[in-house]
This record gives sequence, structure tokens and C-alpha cells, in this order.
Amino acid sequence: MTKRYDLIVFDWDGTLMDSTSVIADSIQAACSDLDLPVPSDEAARHVIGMGLAAALRHAVPDAPESMVEPLVERYRYHFLARDETIPLYVGAREAVAELLGAGYLLAVATGKSRAGLSRAMQATGMQPYFQASRTADETFSKPHPAMLLEIMEELGVEPEYALMVGDTTHDLQMARNAGVDAVGMTHGAHPQAQLRELQPLALLDDFAGLREWFRQHIN
Repeated sequence: MTKRYDLIVFDWDGTLMDSTSVIADSIQAACSDLDLPVPSDEAARHVIGMGLAAALRHAVPDAPESMVEPLVERYRYHFLARDETIPLYVGAREAVAELLGAGYLLAVATGKSRAGLSRAMQATGMQPYFQASRTADETFSKPHPAMLLEIMEELGVEPEYALMVGDTTHDLQMARNAGVDAVGMTHGAHPQAQLRELQPLALLDDFAGLREWFRQHIN
């Protein structure tokens, strides 16, 4: 692959931020609070990356619709209690800074709400690195392609010059639906075998590997 991309779009939770266990724990605690069936670790991790209400509906499929909003409220209670302690993955900031310095447009497409992404970016100081972002409360949830399509339209980039970096099948399927290439990160929510089924350009274990892959393949 010799093509140089113009735009690199990152997922946030489980890709840039090491939040997978906190999200899964918060889903399970919310269910326990409301005496609903508590999803397994695998089921709770699988919905990460989707919009919150959609994620909870999938994680607890037997919950009546009237319980979705209370579930959302209890999830937020548990997640916000730990929100400020969640770190970026080792090397995430350096990788993003290197790409920005190399002249790439950078963006975020996330299942977070706008308020949640703003809070996370402020806490980590990552806001200045990104030229655009889309959240699940602004448009369709992953794997719908809307987030990527809207970011590309905003920044004036065609799909063949965009690359998605994510840790879930939702990210990779969104990229496929938008006609965008993708790279999978194996340190997040979904197992490597599931990511491989969607045939990303590469599967990488950490940001050291991602930076090396970028240097070899897209510069």
C-alpha cells in the first residue's frame, strides 16, 4: 500500500482511552442497581462504541423500554464516578501528535455524547489535535456510516483518502459502510478474531506498533 491518506479518524473509548473495563463495569453495575439481568463481561464489552441507549438495549435485550432511561442514568452515575481517573493508552498522545505534525487531518468518531467527549478531551488535553469530531448524540450510532460521512464532508476529504482507527467491529463496519479503509487496535473492547473477520488493513497491539505501521505504510 503506497497511498497517502489525508484524514485519519480515531475512535475514542478503547482506542485512544483505556476505558473498556470502566464502561463494562458501569453497564453491569447499572443493571444490578435496577435488578435487571447483568450481562457477561463479553456482552458488556461488545456494545462499547455504540451510542449509550442503543448499547444498553443490546446489552440487556430483555429490559423493557421503560427501563432504558433509568439504565442510562445509573450507567452515567457509575461511569462519572471514575471518569476523571481513566488514562489515555500509553503512546496515544505521541502517536496523534506525530500524525498532526506530519500534516494529516485528524478527527474523532465516538459513541460518547458530545458532553462526554468534551469532558474527556479537556481532561486529557487532546482537543487541539483534532480538526473535527462526531458523537453518537449528534448523528446515527455506529456502525451506520454517518459519523465518517459527515466528518469527510466537513473537512473536504473523499473516502479513498480517509482511514479509520478503532478497536471494535462497530468501528470497522462503520468504515466499510462509508467506503473507508480501517486499522484495528487489539488492546480495546473486541477480540482480535472478531476484528480480523472484517479484514482491516492491519491489526495492531499498541501505539508503538501503530506508529511504526504509519511510518512504513502511509508516509
